[in-house]
Parts: sequence; structure tokens; C-alpha cells
Amino acid sequence: MMRRKRSTDDVTSTRSFRNCSFCGRSIPAGTGIMHVRNDGRILWTCSDKCKKNLFILRRDPRKLKWTERYVLGGAQVKKK
Repeated sequence: MMRRKRSTDDVTSTRSFRNCSFCGRSIPAGTGIMHVRNDGRILWTCSDKCKKNLFILRRDPRKLKWTERYVLGGAQVKKK
């Protein structure tokens, strides 16, 4: 008989790492902080430092050198 593939098999085999919503670093399975917004979007943060910068201080990760999403010269915002 053929074993039927369960949905939990897909999740554990393909999602062993996630990316932090703020800094962009990979988060190993079983670690990190999950935040679910009212619209259903899920945000993952790797540490309290990223959580504070994302939600409380509302900083742009493209302007901080310690993030992987840093853009040389900072984020350029177009003025209308």
C-alpha cells in the first residue's frame, strides 16, 4: 500500500528555516517570535531587538547597517 502524504509532512520538510521580517536573517525552526496581524499576515522576528525596531520604534530596516536588508546610502524615498 502506498502511504498517503499528510499536510504536516510538507510543513516540516520544506519549512525548516524562515526569514526575519525585519532584518532578513534566517530563523531556525523552533525559534523566533511570530506576530499575526488582524489581516492574517504573519510576521516573524528573530530576536527582541528586531521586534522592538519593527513594532515599537517603527524603523526602516534598509537604513540600518546591521540588517541584511541594508541599502548602501539608505533608502531613497521619492518626493512627490
